Amino acid sequence: MGMGYQALARNRPPSERASPRVIYSYIRPHRLPMLAGALLSLATGATGLILPLIVRALIVDISHHHGLSRLVLIMCLLILADAVLGAAGGYLLLRTADTIVLSTRKTLVSRLLRITIGALDRSEPGDLMARATVDTTLLRAVVSNAVVPAATGALTAVAALVLMGLVDLMLFGVTVGVIGCVVVMEGAILPRIGRATRKTQEAVGAMSAALERMFGAFRTVKASGAEEREGARVQDVAVQAWRAGLRADLWQAVVGNTTELAVQFAFLAVLATGAAQVASGTISVGTMVAFLMYVLFLMGPVNQLVNAASLYQSGAAAITRIEEAKQLPAEPTEPAGFVASRAGPAAVEFADVRFRYRADHAEVQQGVSFTIPAGGMTAFVGPSGAGKTTVFSLIERFYDPDSGTVSVDGTDTRRWPLAELRAAIGYVEQDAPVLSGTLRENLMFGAPTATEEEMADVLRITRLADMVERLPDQLETYVGHRGMRLSGGERQRIAIARALLRRPRLLLLDEATSQLDAINEAALRETVADVSRLITVLVVAHRLSTVTMADRIIVMDSGRVLAAGTHDELVAASPLYAELAATQFLAASA
Repeated sequence: MGMGYQALARNRPPSERASPRVIYSYIRPHRLPMLAGALLSLATGATGLILPLIVRALIVDISHHHGLSRLVLIMCLLILADAVLGAAGGYLLLRTADTIVLSTRKTLVSRLLRITIGALDRSEPGDLMARATVDTTLLRAVVSNAVVPAATGALTAVAALVLMGLVDLMLFGVTVGVIGCVVVMEGAILPRIGRATRKTQEAVGAMSAALERMFGAFRTVKASGAEEREGARVQDVAVQAWRAGLRADLWQAVVGNTTELAVQFAFLAVLATGAAQVASGTISVGTMVAFLMYVLFLMGPVNQLVNAASLYQSGAAAITRIEEAKQLPAEPTEPAGFVASRAGPAAVEFADVRFRYRADHAEVQQGVSFTIPAGGMTAFVGPSGAGKTTVFSLIERFYDPDSGTVSVDGTDTRRWPLAELRAAIGYVEQDAPVLSGTLRENLMFGAPTATEEEMADVLRITRLADMVERLPDQLETYVGHRGMRLSGGERQRIAIARALLRRPRLLLLDEATSQLDAINEAALRETVADVSRLITVLVVAHRLSTVTMADRIIVMDSGRVLAAGTHDELVAASPLYAELAATQFLAASA
């Protein structure tokens, strides 16, 4: 819980932590329906303010034996209007709150999709999911039950107090004295609710992260006999959320009951004082009854204010977490004045590139330089940790180098529009991820406008056509969570087919044949050889059979380029390559 939250919290300056200005920024685009809902709520309060005065008049009429039908009819109409206006105002506020939550979720999801890979590396995906779901739900409660009710409750309470003062100043003083003491007490309690709620939300985010970790490696959890350990991890975070929730519940219960107790004490004090005044003839029975009704009526606005303050504390914690997520570093916007070529293979050049994943980590690229001409196939080889995969990440601009330049077609990748750069590249990751959904959705993930002819051609090239024919629903077959209904080799071929369907100018294959059998690997090598005549192909490989077919080989170790050349040249000139070719490659291809 600590690492993911702290990384996010550092991105927001303290002055921006869920201030009223920040909260209003969520409401501002929807202020007109909010205002309409507030006016309806005020109208509802106005009907409640009029009723005690009518009751006082009714008591006077009874004492003078006047007709009651007119006043009773007015009371009935007011009660009916109160119900209708209250329902309309409540629906409008809830509808607006839901719209604000939808808008916030869309904005937040759009923002999260644009954050940098480095920002994601420093965060917990499960916690980010909680911010987009659980925290935005709390925002709904703030909008519908805090912001407008606080305003309308305050206005209604002030109006009620003014009328109470007009009815009788002594009873007014008694009421304000009792309620004022309690308000001071509650002012000291409300910040505790905010702190407890914040801890609850952090624990819920940590629980989401723990669940995402568990289900993301579910087979590994079971194969390792780690169900109890992982279950204990999730349960521990759930207990933390429960404890924090109990603290918030305690303070909310104290606030709610204190408010109710204050109104009851005010009622008793008014009853005792009013009775004495009636007995002395200072006020009439009707006045005392009207004042008691105002005291009871005041319970509603006071409760609104207290609940609004409590919800504000809870919502402020949620909004702070949403704002933190929105402040995560995002990928740069498209630069102007550069139009990328859309045809032919792409050339790649690294010039004295240095890069580290974090400031406190060692460099994984230490002055890397090489030039890859357009077209043909280039293989990157070297021991684990040499920096080969990082080369691909820098080309894709998942990260920017700390110094030096990475160029595609002679232009620094930082000057390329990201959409243009990535549209020119087909990338097959080392673990060849497959997304939940149908096979067709996975293949067309990077090329949603691909034709059936293009699809059939790619299936043939990657030797997937026969597999598709065997599936119960062919391309519409559901592949399961992370493609778990497919074999490792099938997932890898699907990832390669998905990359080829984009018709890239530059194809990056990171261990693309690691899970293929000998027959499919040989077929894919032929495919790659054919493709490399049309586009530029870069591969990270540990199999000698893949490396020897490359037009050029770049040998890396500890973030440096040690040698470059053909297989025969490097066997003679590079001791590391000769050792790898004699041991690791041969063993991998055996």
